[in-house]
Amino acid sequence: MLGKVFERFVAKSPISVMVRAALERVLGADRLDLWFERTAQKQYTRDLLFSSVYDMMNQVVFCVQPSVRAAYQAQQDDVGASLVSVYNKLNNLETHTAAELVRYSAREFAPLIAHMGGERTPWLEGYRLKIVDGNCLEASEHRIKELRQAQGRALPGKSLVVYEPAQGLVTNVFPCENGHAQERSLFGPLLKTVEAGDLWIEDRNFCTRDFLCDIDNRGAFFITREHLGLKFKILGALRSCGRTATGEVAQQRVQVVDQQGQAHIFRRVRIKLNQATRDGATIVHILTNLPRQITGKQVADLYRKRWTLETAFQHLEAYFHSEINTLGSPKAALFGFCLALVAYNLLAVVLAALRGVHGEEIVDEEVSLYYIANEISTTYHGMMIAIPAPEWDVFYAMSPEDLAAILLELAQGVRLQAIRKSPRRPKKPRPQVKKPARKGHVATAKLLMNRQAESATP
Repeated sequence: MLGKVFERFVAKSPISVMVRAALERVLGADRLDLWFERTAQKQYTRDLLFSSVYDMMNQVVFCVQPSVRAAYQAQQDDVGASLVSVYNKLNNLETHTAAELVRYSAREFAPLIAHMGGERTPWLEGYRLKIVDGNCLEASEHRIKELRQAQGRALPGKSLVVYEPAQGLVTNVFPCENGHAQERSLFGPLLKTVEAGDLWIEDRNFCTRDFLCDIDNRGAFFITREHLGLKFKILGALRSCGRTATGEVAQQRVQVVDQQGQAHIFRRVRIKLNQATRDGATIVHILTNLPRQITGKQVADLYRKRWTLETAFQHLEAYFHSEINTLGSPKAALFGFCLALVAYNLLAVVLAALRGVHGEEIVDEEVSLYYIANEISTTYHGMMIAIPAPEWDVFYAMSPEDLAAILLELAQGVRLQAIRKSPRRPKKPRPQVKKPARKGHVATAKLLMNRQAESATP
């Protein structure tokens, strides 16, 4: 179907071909540059195309190239600009653009996953589940002048990330350049995306009166671990709901009064754990506004699956170059992280194709994301040399239905044995070692703001 030029790579590394095909269809150079022109608010294209910057950074994120400089040197003749221009472009890329790229990829990949029949069985029928969590970027190197005298670790930024398990896609991100910012300062933009019928699952940092009541007012639902700072009134005694795999469950009704004086009736689910959490808690309380038909045991099981997003963060860190610590500028560092989220969405398409062929249970339980990422990083560069970029134009104007059919055909050629997980024995507990005290940290964005203020002073 794809011609003789692709046959060898289709046979030896169908996953790499799947990734490149999806990239060309959704994030091809011409389409990406047009998207940038429509999306960017302040930046514009002079000599260096956004698609060129994206391609270089994408190779770093997928570990095809070890650094931005190495990626630039590998395709210097095609870039048409200096390395300084590349870094200037990265350092000034708006966080709005980076976040929109993640949303754009999710919107484009979602129908493709649907056409392949790769969506997972819903965790709760009739609800659109969204897991949200915060992520603080790894400290960067002290390459910026203002950081060279700083004793603490340099924090280039943080973000809130929204993950939808049905498709396996990161559908939204809310980046913030200030590494010292509290996650709750980003709740405003997040709440604007809440829609009726959503079910939001989050940790206790999101358990504030305004956040929970606003979700309730919008006709949406939540499952949130209780925060000690939340004030509520208990309306009834605890009633047993049975046991789950993690402990004994009971529930009661509580009342929370919002800022306008309106009363909201929620459920408070208590889980008496079989084993203490890592912070020593033996009892966990969860708040929800789900209807009573959803039992307390179901609520407890759904909250336990919240770790799916934290596992995604672990995968980004372990298998991708998601936090490029040589990028000290907050805008550049956040753009690199957002590209890692786009890369994760690309792999969600690959996993969806595999689920469409081999079934959900086998793929989710047995396929290793590590081996998939490793196959891409070791094969992709050679494949792009053997198959020049113009050869991939066949995918550019392809309909989602046709591309889905090709991806499913490629997925049939994937040897699952080569990408199966390698189960390990339980690790032995390590002896507790007293760690040296840290010297604190600094927010890179604040130092850069001070620089602008000083330069503006006459």
